[in-house]
Amino acid sequence: MIPFIKAHACGNDFLIISEEAAQGFDKSQLTQRLCDRYTGVGADGIEYFTWTGDTSSSVQLYNADGSLAEISGNGTRCVAAWMAEDKGARNGDQFSIQTGAGPRICTIDDYRPSSDIGPTVMVTSDMGIPSWQEQTVELADGTQIDGVTVNVGNPHYVIVLGASNMVPSNGDLTDPAVANLDFSINDRSWEEIGEEICFHADFPNQTNVEFVIPIGVVTPVSQIAIRIYERGVGPTSSSGTGTCAAATAMMGVYGGGTPMEVAAPGGVQSVTWAADDKPLYLTGPATLVSRGEAW
Repeated sequence: MIPFIKAHACGNDFLIISEEAAQGFDKSQLTQRLCDRYTGVGADGIEYFTWTGDTSSSVQLYNADGSLAEISGNGTRCVAAWMAEDKGARNGDQFSIQTGAGPRICTIDDYRPSSDIGPTVMVTSDMGIPSWQEQTVELADGTQIDGVTVNVGNPHYVIVLGASNMVPSNGDLTDPAVANLDFSINDRSWEEIGEEICFHADFPNQTNVEFVIPIGVVTPVSQIAIRIYERGVGPTSSSGTGTCAAATAMMGVYGGGTPMEVAAPGGVQSVTWAADDKPLYLTGPATLVSRGEAW
């Protein structure tokens, strides 16, 4: 039997399994089996976990398709939430998590040990210093897509849709109009375009893809809505690194403000970035859903 913890961050769900429990298994095959939503437990990926100290750990992330990934911002936050629960953490406590993209320091902002939906933790993660550059991708039908390649420990391609798509509202990210925005391009759905770009020859190791629409008419823009096509998973309700990449593109290329609220279908996260040469910080919730054992 394989013990697991299940957690989610804005609907982006992960299993946390100890390296010891996974010993002897092919992690790629095990991940595909357990992440299957019909015949397994169901998740977007598995964080294979090892304690390395009283407040430190290392993780290895596998996507639902069995591919190895550098990092997940939401997955890292889920691990931090479980570490906080296991250690009985208090607000202000910090945990260090070694990922495939390097160490991430997670600060517990608000720890609520009991909740109708499970223990929920608000976490701020140091996501490192992002890098970016503008790039145009040509699709198979000849369409030119202008975007921004962003690295926040893993690769992203961010497409900021034009001013004609901007929502001239009061910037309420819970407004149904925001949830129902159309991110299509030239009558092609964002899911279709996201899949093509993810597997595009320009990205030999594949890439995550984000579609961005600015919200409100205040300058500089400090609220955006996004859709995410995640490498190794497909369309997802949320992505921590995708949120960071979208905010990086808006701040670094399009003059967006900080902090920036980023709304994905699964919920809202906040990104703060003081300067190009400073770390970017991601704040959002993580909820522990269940614990159990799998065959």
